[in-house]
Amino acid sequence: MDSFEDTLRQLREAFNTGRTRTAEFRAEQLRGLSRFLRDHKQQLQEALAQDLHKSTFESEVSEIAISQAEVDLALRNLRSWMKDEKVSKNLATQLDSAFIRKEPFGLVLIIVPWNYPLNLTLVPLVGAIAAGNCVVLKPSETSKAIEKILAEILPRYLDQSCFAVVLGGPQETGQLLEHRFDYIFFTGNAYVGKIVMAAAAKHLTPITLELGGKNPCYVDDNCDPQTVANRVAWFRYFNAGQTCVAPDYILCSQEMQEQLVPALQNAVTRFYGDNPQTSPNLGRIINQKHFKRLQGLLGCGRVAIGGQSDENDLYIAPTVLVDVQETEPVMQEEIFGPILPLLTVKNLDEAIDFINRREKPLALYAFSKRSQVIKQVLARTSSGGFCGNDGFMHMTLSSLPFGGVGASGMGRYHGKFSFDTFSNQRACLLRSPGMEKINDLRYPPYSRRNLRMLLVAMQERSCSCTLL
Repeated sequence: MDSFEDTLRQLREAFNTGRTRTAEFRAEQLRGLSRFLRDHKQQLQEALAQDLHKSTFESEVSEIAISQAEVDLALRNLRSWMKDEKVSKNLATQLDSAFIRKEPFGLVLIIVPWNYPLNLTLVPLVGAIAAGNCVVLKPSETSKAIEKILAEILPRYLDQSCFAVVLGGPQETGQLLEHRFDYIFFTGNAYVGKIVMAAAAKHLTPITLELGGKNPCYVDDNCDPQTVANRVAWFRYFNAGQTCVAPDYILCSQEMQEQLVPALQNAVTRFYGDNPQTSPNLGRIINQKHFKRLQGLLGCGRVAIGGQSDENDLYIAPTVLVDVQETEPVMQEEIFGPILPLLTVKNLDEAIDFINRREKPLALYAFSKRSQVIKQVLARTSSGGFCGNDGFMHMTLSSLPFGGVGASGMGRYHGKFSFDTFSNQRACLLRSPGMEKINDLRYPPYSRRNLRMLLVAMQERSCSCTLL
């Protein structure tokens, strides 16, 4: 017996009643999310500490506050987002009503990873709720403490006839994907992303894939090394490097590398002390499997900073590698840990060539005091997101879309982009049942005169006049 069949059937029946379509219902669910975050803030922080050794600061900044901000934004703008969007018309339709209606897809599946298990659950969920969908949430089985809260507590704050949390590992997720959904939103690695996309293709289900990849960071010679080091170290070692938009490697000249390494050492000591393992501000690797994988990457190049590890504590020190070759394993996969390789290039052109030989990344960073260098990197490369002279601060703006391109993913969300992602943009034209004489131009028998007049009538008009 399929354990998901009854749940999915009940959710579809609930959607078909039209319950989720009203602004009042959507707003009530969003307010439920807000109460959930407020009522269980301490419990969520404790769970994030248990799963990932996240500090209260990192949990608040990257999980709780971002989720709350998305809820608040959606509540403030819900009715304006839902409004029909009027569009321009041509002469032939001046008397008609033309608009885009934002309608919900129906039953949505959101598959969540373990690295930001609260943020990456609630932020897409806000968009799905605001757009009027019923939702199945599949949290990661790897971040067990947060999974338990999402399964046992979150449903109390939502209409359980319209929202469900399902649990399980890869086998259960595979079984879930055999069912037809109206939209699938997946965050994770490219390998699993391909499996999800293949499953969606069987039902022609539209999909968003938020993947990852190797995010480059170019450091120009015209920089203050310590400023760069402070910013790079913070966003490389944030969440113990287990961040899809963290820089995966640095490209710089040999001269800059010689200045950057001691600056990075200074930043690591300043942030985490002489023994980072004792710092309350440094996270841990999620589990032993990922620890072993990362430990294997420590043998690439030469360790310039860090390199220590403790399997019992799932600890890997903030590490910088130099003398790294492009062919080594650390440059062949997304690192997803507190390891930062430095590769040297002769100039900006060589750096850009190196970046463009590889798959398009989820994020790309460039540091320089010269604005023309930043603009060149931006103009001559492609990535999901770009930030000049800092790390993933572009992620804090709900006015910017977040998503990948090519191998780093497809689709966009955050803020109104989330609402749009989970909405079908329905093209609507409402015409008069009368005035049939006007349509004679388009009916046979055809003539050149009628063709000329019809082509003029079909041209888009930007005038504000209305023919009455």
